[in-house]
Amino acid sequence: MALEKYEKNNYIDSNKIYMMNINKLKILSDSAQYDLCNYVTPSVENIKNDEIPGIYNATSPNGCFIPLFKVLMTNKCNNDCKYCANHSKRKFSRLEYSPEELSDIFLNYYYQNMVDGLFLSSGVSKDIDNTMEKMIEVTRLLRVDHGYKGYIHLKILPGSSYDMIKRAMSLSDRVSINIEAATPDGFQELTSTKDYQKDILKRMKWIKRISNKNPEFSPSGQTTQFIIGANNESDEEILKRVKWLSNNFGMKRSYYSPFQPLKETPLENLDKPEPMRAPRLYQADYLINYYGFNLNELIFDGEGNLSVDEDPKYLMALNNPEKFPVEINSASFKELITVPGIGKISALRILHEKRKGHVFNKLEELKKLGAVIKRAEPFVKFKGVYQATLD
Repeated sequence: MALEKYEKNNYIDSNKIYMMNINKLKILSDSAQYDLCNYVTPSVENIKNDEIPGIYNATSPNGCFIPLFKVLMTNKCNNDCKYCANHSKRKFSRLEYSPEELSDIFLNYYYQNMVDGLFLSSGVSKDIDNTMEKMIEVTRLLRVDHGYKGYIHLKILPGSSYDMIKRAMSLSDRVSINIEAATPDGFQELTSTKDYQKDILKRMKWIKRISNKNPEFSPSGQTTQFIIGANNESDEEILKRVKWLSNNFGMKRSYYSPFQPLKETPLENLDKPEPMRAPRLYQADYLINYYGFNLNELIFDGEGNLSVDEDPKYLMALNNPEKFPVEINSASFKELITVPGIGKISALRILHEKRKGHVFNKLEELKKLGAVIKRAEPFVKFKGVYQATLD
């Protein structure tokens, strides 16, 4: 059935959506918040509308917000992940959608222009492949029966079979499997029902292999997520694993989900991590994977953690005084992006102006090109003239 036919004959008006068990939708969409597809604040994603459940803003590569319908297929789960709201022994309402129900709700949102895509995750009901089969059926209904061609991000459940992963990738734009921890030991601190090497890393390898053989499958690649603060792993261990995933599996992006203690879970008495820990990991991740910095250039404390008080790029500059201040009029791209307050875009704009013969004389000229001059001021000079000194 084409989308046009669905819209004409099966459209559910905005009031009737609340007759489709709004409490069920709220519970399963609220539970989906722990699977990140965006980073906005230190602890939660950007919920677009508090009154309409399941709508979250993801961010495109160019910085635009994309509203996604984000929901769990089910919160029933056989796993005992100690941090998870769906922990197998936790007592709360266990609910599940059929593929038909979920595809209808999504199309209702889509035709009211409330969402531009789907992010579908799930607990493990019955067995892994049975649940994956239901998730894949949602995407099949949308793609084949309803002709939907928009964005779909599909979670791969740890331990899924090769065939299920391949089918999921053939119908989705992006897939992800949550690694949760940086090391096998750290992972086993969090769960006894999943195996780090077999259920996580092996499946990531399969995703990479399938993508290499079928570039049209999940063209936006794979991502993953770490739980921050639920075990004793350091930031350095986490970033080493992030770099390893990027090098070995072409991981497009890693998300950092701050641990949240939940009642009736084994870790309910564990403290939350420092609010700025996850933001610092994102900043360090960008320096390594998008700016080309080496991990050993970052500044860690004695326990292998980043400073929560200061931007890692700023600390790197402070700890390398021999490299600063940078002469803007002769600096290369690589030198420019080491300067706090100068990012890749502003660095390219500076180089573009220099190629046209422009000579920089003052900070305000950098500000017009997007640099944050308050940060950059002590680390730059123009024609040999220092702009400020560090205390």
